[in-house]
Amino acid sequence: MHPDILDYNQRQEPSDQAICDLLAETIERHLPEAEGKVWHAHPVWFLDDNPIVGYKKLKHCVRLLFWSGQSFEEESLQKEGSFKAAEARYTAAEQVNVEDLKRWLGKARDIQWDYRNIVKRKGRLERLK
Repeated sequence: MHPDILDYNQRQEPSDQAICDLLAETIERHLPEAEGKVWHAHPVWFLDDNPIVGYKKLKHCVRLLFWSGQSFEEESLQKEGSFKAAEARYTAAEQVNVEDLKRWLGKARDIQWDYRNIVKRKGRLERLK
């Protein structure tokens, strides 16, 4: 795991750190080909320079975000923003359903929108997979 991600997790309160550690370990284990790093101040994993999944400590929770998550057709993921992102929010590590997370990570690998080139395309997303 990238040292900056470890540092990010260690800077959280103990309950949030437990969530972040569980998310990072599960992502690393089930998306080993993804490159993880701190991007825009929080952990994000990329496939071919395209952001796939990340998490961020918000005021009252830890938000897990899948950039192409709206295309996963998963009721447990909530729409986020005006593009294709979807999220899940956690206030305790026990709330993380690892089986759901593993399924979502598989879909993140198989279903991708091209966020890498969104600026070049003036905000228009194209499906990669």
